[in-house]
Amino acid sequence: MQKNLNVKSFDGVELNTTIDTPSDVKAVIVIVHGLCEHQGRYERLVKKLTDHRYKVYRFDQRGHGKSGGERYFYSTKDEIIDDCNAIVDFAKSENPNHKIYVIGHSMGGFAVAAFGTKYPDKVDGIVISGGLTRDNNQMLSQVGPEIPPETQIPNELGDGVCSNPDVVSAYVADPLNGKFFTAGLAQQIAAGIQWLTENPTFNYPVLLIHGERDALVNPQDSRDFFAQIPSTDRQIKIYGGACHEVFNEYIQDEVMSDVIHWIDYRL
Repeated sequence: MQKNLNVKSFDGVELNTTIDTPSDVKAVIVIVHGLCEHQGRYERLVKKLTDHRYKVYRFDQRGHGKSGGERYFYSTKDEIIDDCNAIVDFAKSENPNHKIYVIGHSMGGFAVAAFGTKYPDKVDGIVISGGLTRDNNQMLSQVGPEIPPETQIPNELGDGVCSNPDVVSAYVADPLNGKFFTAGLAQQIAAGIQWLTENPTFNYPVLLIHGERDALVNPQDSRDFFAQIPSTDRQIKIYGGACHEVFNEYIQDEVMSDVIHWIDYRL
């Protein structure tokens, strides 16, 4: 069963949210998407999760997809973190007797890493896919503070999202994917990554997954985060030959199975 609704975040911004519920629920998963994309790009992953009896919550980040907020803009580093927290709180309120896990991809990987740092002891485990946790490629940090926050930067991520040309073509053609992001978004995520680096207190069970050939988010981001956090239950897997979107890569079934097995083991 699928349901779509708007969930109000901490400041009243409405986050468009989809809930997929199997007939028998064993746990709950919240999915957090990446920069300039939207929740609809995770249908295949959601299907795999619901087939394994996971109830799934996914939402469009503020300024993305069908959610409210200024387009592809953040005014503080905490907005993306606290939006994630709002959806987690909503999922917890609806499922008080089930364990909750969070999966974040790319910029969403930053969001869930920062959520886990700011909000300890709220969920039962976190999966970070191609997570922008250190910005070793300096994709965002090069957008300096002298650039006006409202400045629009063209979205040129398309060719790097996946090695599958059909995925790339669909990404470029998708009207819900952003054609730009703002300097304000880049500046605030960069500030958030700096804060994350200076506060390596993340202590959740965590699985980090990354494509070896990821040209958008350096795999070293995941390696650095893995090495610096105090979590004793932490695993990392780098998929050889894979690009950024490991859930859409040629090894997608292996990746999804790895995630499901990791969560299953911790129920």
